[in-house]
Amino acid sequence: MVSVLQNVAIDCADAYELARFWSSVTGRPLHSEDGPSARETQVLLAEGPVLHFNQVPEGKTIKNRIHLCLRPETSRDQAVDRLLGLGATFVADHRNPDGSGWAILADPNTPDYQF
Repeated sequence: MVSVLQNVAIDCADAYELARFWSSVTGRPLHSEDGPSARETQVLLAEGPVLHFNQVPEGKTIKNRIHLCLRPETSRDQAVDRLLGLGATFVADHRNPDGSGWAILADPNTPDYQF
């Protein structure tokens, strides 16, 4: 018997606002029962597990052991510009002129959370 991954749980200061950001990033809806006062909110991805945001009172104190890697449908640089426009923060640039490499961004709700 095996287990199936149901969701990726992310602790945060404002579950609804962070879920709204990730809903915009992924183009996928929030769970229909979630609203601005929700302490738990889900982004329903097209495939795989949902993104589940848990509102917690304590702040982050150490480096994340998990982060989300995105593969854009457009060019990498267009995707970075779009995410910055949605409120992400630029953390580090590991992009190469030949199109390889990556950029590290932080979401707007928790600037120390990198994806």
